[in-house]
Amino acid sequence: MIVWINGAFGAGKTTTARELIDLIPNSTLFDPELIGAGLTQLLPAKRLAEVGDFQDLPIWRRLVVDTAAAMLAELGGVLVVPMTLLRQDYRDEIFGGLASRRIAVRHVLLAPAETILRERIADREVPPDLPDGEIRVRQWSYDHIEPYHAALAGWLTADAHPVDTSALTPYEAAVRIAGAVSGGTVPVCDIVQTPEPTSETVAAGVLLFDEQDRVLLVDPTYKAGWEFPGGVVESGEAPARAGIREVAEETGIQLADVPSLLVVDWEPPVPPAYGGLRLLYDGGRLDSDEARRMLLPGPELRAWRFVTEEEAAGLLPPVRYERLRWALRARERGAALYLEAGVPKG
Repeated sequence: MIVWINGAFGAGKTTTARELIDLIPNSTLFDPELIGAGLTQLLPAKRLAEVGDFQDLPIWRRLVVDTAAAMLAELGGVLVVPMTLLRQDYRDEIFGGLASRRIAVRHVLLAPAETILRERIADREVPPDLPDGEIRVRQWSYDHIEPYHAALAGWLTADAHPVDTSALTPYEAAVRIAGAVSGGTVPVCDIVQTPEPTSETVAAGVLLFDEQDRVLLVDPTYKAGWEFPGGVVESGEAPARAGIREVAEETGIQLADVPSLLVVDWEPPVPPAYGGLRLLYDGGRLDSDEARRMLLPGPELRAWRFVTEEEAAGLLPPVRYERLRWALRARERGAALYLEAGVPKG
């Protein structure tokens, strides 16, 4: 299990986490800041200059998941992770990656009043060997108060268990968190747990269209980026039936007929992904009443929208977009296509 301590920069997350590991049996502190510091030594300066925050580096988010999983495999017990997460898509990517490893996350938010938060930022310790640290560390914290409030007004309050630490010492806050975790007040994050693949997979997606012939895209909570309704085919399951099942689970739509095949795309393995076969089916056109009855968003999906082919180009990763583009051509021609990495063959 992971206890993830979120909050604004300067809210006292790391100090509270150090107190918390003395209160939760068999627990270990894991600070993802160390991964960010390591990347500053490993990555070329040109790549680092492209981002303003190491959280914007996909490798940082991937390494947070991989390192947490490796630490739990090595040590067992509980990881206490003090880390500010203000972007919902980063939260989804990291927590979804952990969920795919069957690692439960309990999300806690330190939420002092803003006046208290500003006082703590002003009193925050600055590493003596950090150039311009006095200005850089405090200014960084002040600059992120507004994004913190934006997250509070949106997804963060609903997602995390808040603890008002305005009048609490770090130890008192840790005692309150330990009690809430052990007493079940902090629930496990409600996020789909798709097992991490260990070999090539077969995945079935279903294209659903509205009355204007726009295609349905969904925004999964467990990974970054837009997708088609669908998922991995389970052992012994027919791919088309897997597509029907996934559509029902994700959207509530029950397809009456087996959808017709549009595209078979072989996705080559690109570490850390294993690749495999990706199939797209034609689920047909939904009338306006069916579209209104969709159950989105739910535990697996954050949002949905019908888009034109041109709009899809700005939402889907390149290979996935090519898969869609050729699926639409196959639909027009009435003949399925075989692709490799999004490129027709034969």
